[in-house]
Amino acid sequence: MADLDVTRADAVLIGGGIASATLAAMLTELEPDWHIVVLEKLDQLGLESSDGWNNAGTGHSALCELNYTPQDVDGSVSPHKAITINEQFQVSRQFWSHLVENDRIGDPSSFINSVPHMSFVHGMESVDYLRRRHEALTANPLFDRMEFTTEHAKLEEWAPLVTEGRPVTETIAATYSPDGTDVDFGALTNQLLDFSGRGGTTVATGSEVIDLRRMGTDWGVMVRSTTDGSIQVVRAPKVFVGAGGAALTLLQKSGIDEIRGFGGFPISGQWLRCTNPDVIARHDAKVYGKAAVGAPPMSVPHLDTRHVDGKRSLMFGPYAGWSPKFLKSGSYTDLFASVKPSNLTQMMAVAPPNLDLMVYLISQVAATRHQRFEALLEYMPSAVDADWEEVTAGQRVQVIAPDATKHGVLQFGTQLISAEDGSISGMLGASPGASTATSIMLNLLERMFPDRIEGWRPTISQMVPSWGTSLNDDPDAAHRSLEATAHSLGLEHP
Repeated sequence: MADLDVTRADAVLIGGGIASATLAAMLTELEPDWHIVVLEKLDQLGLESSDGWNNAGTGHSALCELNYTPQDVDGSVSPHKAITINEQFQVSRQFWSHLVENDRIGDPSSFINSVPHMSFVHGMESVDYLRRRHEALTANPLFDRMEFTTEHAKLEEWAPLVTEGRPVTETIAATYSPDGTDVDFGALTNQLLDFSGRGGTTVATGSEVIDLRRMGTDWGVMVRSTTDGSIQVVRAPKVFVGAGGAALTLLQKSGIDEIRGFGGFPISGQWLRCTNPDVIARHDAKVYGKAAVGAPPMSVPHLDTRHVDGKRSLMFGPYAGWSPKFLKSGSYTDLFASVKPSNLTQMMAVAPPNLDLMVYLISQVAATRHQRFEALLEYMPSAVDADWEEVTAGQRVQVIAPDATKHGVLQFGTQLISAEDGSISGMLGASPGASTATSIMLNLLERMFPDRIEGWRPTISQMVPSWGTSLNDDPDAAHRSLEATAHSLGLEHP
């Protein structure tokens, strides 16, 4: 099998995306003598969920994503989830800064760039909500530079394409944070795995994992070459399944009890991508709005400045859709093959409470090009249809988790599934997994290597100084972290 002349490893990581890349880089730092094997089905790394055109790319830090600050029935807005997401993203920034400062990875501008994060709403009720959200967030040090306005002139200063052609009498509001970033997770994935490869990690593309079996104290990972069809088994005491939408079916193949009852619900989507360089040059922000009723979190509309493969671009969307595939490069039988006797009850139980999601997805699938362009005009009234092309977005598989009272519940987020003995773990779900991958992998290390974690603590504290603490509880530490990582990563922090 090409690039995989290995029969034994200290750890096997399945999937060549940002999750496996982050874990490989960590283990390379912590155990430089270990032999790690990373297996990727496709011919290139990071092409599926981590790719710049497939991933939301926001650098999710809850500065602009309104779904992280829902309004309660009494009208209150809790900052708790937003703070948690932001803390986790700061952990990622610290780890990336460590790698840059120690010449593990190269020019940070190849994967992360400063892009202001904005929230934009219209209508009195939404304006009132955004004002209360701003008040709740700016009381915390990770958000205290966020500005709020209801003035068209100020909004024009921040995002001229949003105001151009908009009636000055329209009731609007926006928040603006200069601490926002855009992250090309596909480029970052390749840098992380290049570093791990230089440290001795075997990174094998064109290597499809078709089965997982216990072999004594090891796991046997059966791998098929997508080039010549040859079969090989790699043995290792530790396995991580970071294969995006395919993680569910692979964990099912492993037979571990902990995956029983879990299912997945796939959601696809599309973007509109601007083709006019003059328009692209006039917008420098990520402008997020409110989701439609029933919309999944990854379908929150945004007018989005992106940096992909070193080139600046402008996108709008994503528009949700549906496909039974669990991966963009997957099979139309993926969903049906994932239904097992152990999760059938849970899969059936999520349908009645999520009828609004079903209705929303049907409407999105049936939407015409004209209807999609009409949605763009709400954020950019001066948009010209000829300046935009349709691009297929990535595939996401939402977690259906067992629940004691409801039998099954549809979750929006990421979740780690680990065997009781810590020998195998996997990551299910979608956003904000890429942005918070460092925190997720630190959690994974504690689960999979409980006998080593204390010995690793000094090194981890160098890689991630705030590990185990709360930046939000220490304003000085929060501000120092923001400034230090901005300096290391070449970000703007006036």
